[in-house]
Amino acid sequence: MSMFVAAAALLVVLGLGVTLYPLWRARPLLGAGLGLALGLATLAIYLAIGTPRALDAQQSKAPQNLADAIVQLEAELQRDPRQIEGWRLLGSAYTAEGQSAKARDAYARAVALAPDNPDLLAEAAEARALATRDRRFDEQAVSMLQHALKQQPMHQRARWFLGIAHRQAERPAEAAQTWEPLLGVVDAGTAASLLEQINGARQEAGLEPLPAPVAAAANAGLKIKVELAPTLAARVPAGASVFVIARQADGRPMPVAVEKLAATRFPVQVVLDDGDSPMPTAKLSQLEQVQVLARISATGNAMPQAGDLASPPVVVKVRGNADEIVLRIDRTVE
Repeated sequence: MSMFVAAAALLVVLGLGVTLYPLWRARPLLGAGLGLALGLATLAIYLAIGTPRALDAQQSKAPQNLADAIVQLEAELQRDPRQIEGWRLLGSAYTAEGQSAKARDAYARAVALAPDNPDLLAEAAEARALATRDRRFDEQAVSMLQHALKQQPMHQRARWFLGIAHRQAERPAEAAQTWEPLLGVVDAGTAASLLEQINGARQEAGLEPLPAPVAAAANAGLKIKVELAPTLAARVPAGASVFVIARQADGRPMPVAVEKLAATRFPVQVVLDDGDSPMPTAKLSQLEQVQVLARISATGNAMPQAGDLASPPVVVKVRGNADEIVLRIDRTVE
């Protein structure tokens, strides 16, 4: 239980790190702040699927600050070193404390347990760079980034960091080539900053600059129609809520877009888009495809509970999807 208590308190502190995310969007070279976004992401997952009732206050004293939380996490990982998210969270905490060498080593332990996780590989590569005097991506960090892109070719952080590594190695043409695919997936503000970096690298390589991209039409979002099986209509109590959720296609529980509506009538129609994202680091428009589902909660609780009514998840494409997606709530959550 001490792992969960330590993590909960630590995440409250690290949640502040998400405020640094816009710095990366506007000025990509400030990549160090991105490590803190992990804290809030993990907190969102914990709130979505965690079981706070499982915590036993009698078995563990809650840490009072980040340093105490780190000590408890270290002790828990010494007891059970097979906890991937524990090492990842510890690495993020060390980064927040400026202990870059320890952060590098903690992320290395996490990668050893999950060697094909592109998010983790990018974080570990960044931690290795931050642990050097001149913030350089060494050969091992570059290998991590290349492996991350084999797993997920359009992983934004891995592409950005690999481009930086190429430029540090005085290979500007490779840096520009690595970054260019990102122009089609980032927002307009980030694209302008990114294009400046790309053209700087192209100039170093003796290449012509790329023209400014034509503004793309805004993502219209996913049009969703939620139906309720007639046999379940009598089981929807007054005051119930319906959640319409899009999450990553591999089924990871944290939503990338969600809307909450009163479950007063069916069918109900919604449009999920980037404005419905609960996390600035994970937006609907950044994904090729997602799972969508609908769930009725009698209590209005965002966490799934036994007795909720739900639709089966459906995998759909995000970009260019003009069709209406029909979700039919026809089952009970066990």
